[in-house]
Amino acid sequence: MIFSNRQGKRRAHLLGCLALSLSALVFSQGAFAQAKNWPDKPVKLFVGFPPGGGSDAIARIIAINLSQMWGQQVVIDNRGGAAGTIAADLVAKSPPDGYTLGLAHVNALSIIPALGQKMSYNANTDFTPIVLLGITPNILIANVDAPAKNVKDLVAYMKQNPGKVSFGSAGNGSTQHLAYELFMHMAGTQALHIPYKGSGPVLVDLMAGHITYAFETMSAATPHIQSGKVIPLAQTRTKRSAAYPNLPTMEQLGYVGFEATAWYGLMGPAKLDPKIVDKINADVNTILRKPEIQAKLAEVGAEDGGGSPAAFSKFIVKDRNQWAKLVKDAKLQVDLN
Repeated sequence: MIFSNRQGKRRAHLLGCLALSLSALVFSQGAFAQAKNWPDKPVKLFVGFPPGGGSDAIARIIAINLSQMWGQQVVIDNRGGAAGTIAADLVAKSPPDGYTLGLAHVNALSIIPALGQKMSYNANTDFTPIVLLGITPNILIANVDAPAKNVKDLVAYMKQNPGKVSFGSAGNGSTQHLAYELFMHMAGTQALHIPYKGSGPVLVDLMAGHITYAFETMSAATPHIQSGKVIPLAQTRTKRSAAYPNLPTMEQLGYVGFEATAWYGLMGPAKLDPKIVDKINADVNTILRKPEIQAKLAEVGAEDGGGSPAAFSKFIVKDRNQWAKLVKDAKLQVDLN
């Protein structure tokens, strides 16, 4: 059979379209099979802080339960430093196959971007938000031998002894650091800020008396408050946590609008298969509904977790915008180096 030049081109075009359609179908079926069988090997979960802190504690609660549900180990990989951005960058640069996840954290996805800092990843486009795990206040805590054991006396002492009071934080640009900066701004005073690489080292030095005060996540501070090794002065969410009904908020102590919370979630790299996202989201929501898990999270002040990936994505954007407004209104200058 003889084809004209035009007919030949049309036939080649149709064959090309058919080949592309078949290729897309094969790829789609392969992706579906991958999502259907996921996970068939261990899953790595990057945590941007060292062991011993609140982020690590919450990550391990979720990892243990997911390991049991999936029949595959969820391995915690702690990569502390740079306020959690090192771990976030590792997640952003990982293949979107579901085998590398990250503990989403306020520092890396909200605060650092709100500060306008140059980062190796784009907080808006390089991640797939999966589920919110919980929101927790920070607590202003003190060494047991601290010179002032309530906020009013602390402010008076700092004003009378400029530069003699030391505050530790989990790192420059962390929510604990910004809570400190906001406190200094609103109180009209200054102290010595000492950044660490995570909550664990802060608490060790606070209990040893090397630093005197710190804003710490409720999840990290609670065990040491319960043991009497540190003293709580105030909490930083505008509403009191159910775990600390008798501890006043900074707002209740006269610092109107003072809110500096930490939040935790699960995220993956961008373009993560929606079927895998939905599976992880559903499984984590199942875990969060368990009374024993709710009790464990309540012990460390983590509340209001769960919900859809879309809801978590909207939450992150709203939180980032609030931090940006805070930085602008308080004229905060933060050096991340």
